[in-house]
Amino acid sequence: MALRFTSEQRLDDDVLERTFTLGEIPGILWTPASAPAPVPLILLGHPPLGLRKMYPRLVARAAQAAADGFASATIELPGSGDRPRWAAVEEARAELRRAMQAGEPVGDEIVDALVLPLVDRAVPEWQAALDALLALPEIGGPVGYSGGVISVGVRLAVVEPRIVAAGLFAGSLVPRAIFEEARRVTIPLHVLLQWDDEGNDRQAALDLFDAFGSEEKSLHAHMGGHTGVPQSAGDAAARFFSRHLS
Repeated sequence: MALRFTSEQRLDDDVLERTFTLGEIPGILWTPASAPAPVPLILLGHPPLGLRKMYPRLVARAAQAAADGFASATIELPGSGDRPRWAAVEEARAELRRAMQAGEPVGDEIVDALVLPLVDRAVPEWQAALDALLALPEIGGPVGYSGGVISVGVRLAVVEPRIVAAGLFAGSLVPRAIFEEARRVTIPLHVLLQWDDEGNDRQAALDLFDAFGSEEKSLHAHMGGHTGVPQSAGDAAARFFSRHLS
């Protein structure tokens, strides 16, 4: 798939933001203007809520990456934002909402139907984006992955050798099959867990961390709900990537 830039703007004196399309997939690339090229790259993962809704949080993470001398990029997930609706996943989301509103346990069938198709489709798109981004003269290696959906991050850590470190947010449902894939992850990991996350199974998050096969892995747990991540958590993640990408 060909990457085509569609707009460009300076966010401040040191961050250049460019929107692009990769085939039919929208995306955003942020690069530090003052850093010598080529620079390392961080792929910014996010939940399937749409780039427009996620933009304020993504651009804040991109600004931190640029300050550390890294480019960062993200793409719209399948079925999200302006991309075509995905009936099967929307049905799974509706079933998830119904179970949660009824106070029923969320079964493996719902989790699998919601997450596994997204992982299967999103991971090859991330890899295609990585192909196109690394072909740009201003982008080099190494590459990191930061954020959610955590199952997407796990799959990428297993299948994509160009990713050398990952910062993962334990804030989404995880299919049992992903636990098995986690045992094959060997890159350094920095995992963030909000202890009182209302939408996350804390024990499942701890079990997933235990399953990771990486020799270097750290778990950073903070009190508070899903959106209550403290600033210090971002600072710790930035130091992690500086160690592994610089």
